[in-house]
Amino acid sequence: MKLENYLKKGKFYVWKEKFAIIKSKKPMQNAFAVIKDKNEITIIINQSKIKDKKDIIEISKDWKIITFDMEFPLELVGFISRISNILAEVGISIFAISSYSTDHILVKGKNLKKAINKL
Repeated sequence: MKLENYLKKGKFYVWKEKFAIIKSKKPMQNAFAVIKDKNEITIIINQSKIKDKKDIIEISKDWKIITFDMEFPLELVGFISRISNILAEVGISIFAISSYSTDHILVKGKNLKKAINKL
């Protein structure tokens, strides 16, 4: 399927919770995502589930997750690029996360309505 078909027929939903993006010394339990590379550990977590703050190096709060409610083949080219460009046109930055079958973006809560309207 072509990228245009995903964009036209695609559905998304917004998580009700507020999330934090954290640079941490170690992973946290109950995280939505933990990204561990050779330089740092990044955690995306529901803000209400942050218990132990001693390992937090930096934190950015009040993010909302938009999940694209469709399965993408790994060979699909340009989906996140297109979404990023659409939102960049109205000055909205994103934090993108891809799982095996779908994509998620985080936008600041204050930009959520504008992002939804644009998408």
